[in-house]
Amino acid sequence: MTGEYQAIIVGGGPAGLSAGIYLARDRLNCLLVEKGLFGGQIVNAERVENYPGFPEGITGFELGELMLKQAEKFGLKTLLAEVIGLELRGEQKKVMTTAGDFTTRAVILAGGSERSKLNVPGEEQFTGKGVSYCAACDGAFFKEQPVAVVGGGNAALTEALHLIKFASKVIVIHRRNQFRATRILQEKAFSEPKIQFRWDTIVEAVEGKDVVERLKLLEVSTGKGSALDVAGIFISVGFKPNTDYLKGVLLLDASGHIITNERMETEIPGIFAAGDIRSDSARQVIVAAGDGAMAASSAGRYLQGIG
Repeated sequence: MTGEYQAIIVGGGPAGLSAGIYLARDRLNCLLVEKGLFGGQIVNAERVENYPGFPEGITGFELGELMLKQAEKFGLKTLLAEVIGLELRGEQKKVMTTAGDFTTRAVILAGGSERSKLNVPGEEQFTGKGVSYCAACDGAFFKEQPVAVVGGGNAALTEALHLIKFASKVIVIHRRNQFRATRILQEKAFSEPKIQFRWDTIVEAVEGKDVVERLKLLEVSTGKGSALDVAGIFISVGFKPNTDYLKGVLLLDASGHIITNERMETEIPGIFAAGDIRSDSARQVIVAAGDGAMAASSAGRYLQGIG
């Protein structure tokens, strides 16, 4: 599959879908390429309570579906494929994917990010055998069993609160002595009797025979080691932007995020970035949606020669 489009959007999360809605409504011939599930990381959220228009909340999966439906209603074309390269040819950009190559004048990069890893012994070995990065995906496999969650941000406490529906107990392991998560999530977590906390502690190794059986822990303030028997570990220690294929093409910050200005423009004319993939993102669905709208507006102006 090959072709030429006025604009190509990489990533089908809230940023990419919002950009698609705006570009499609302007009757531009554009393509959105997504390698996984439309909706991005938000599809893993059991409940989204802070997106305007849904006073009772909405599941992340439903929100992603509604955004996709709205974009397709206006004529957005979509493709399930992975983008593996971006080549600059003057004003023309070549977007290389696993389903073929495409050319365009404007590219909106909204590929988001993926869960960071602990990079400790046993993590890779037991991935899918007790090591998980998604409670909504795998929580039901640990009914009436003890599990651990590693992390101290919103994502980690959201994972813990989801897991109490299945696990016998949930131990939240955090390397600091206080959380970064919002107050309302902390209040919910602290009020749950099934959630326990291990402060100033890191995971040194994941151990077991065929599946996860225990964690090797280290209390950083004292240097004291210990073991924790669990059937599963859910890792939520941040996110890594999906920008490996952009190294040497675009200016990235130290953590690999794309640097943009307030109009979502990169240093290369005709290339824009929106959502979690860009530097200093607030990592909130409403901000990602706003980024996408701004990126689409800037891309439209660029295509009209008034950017």
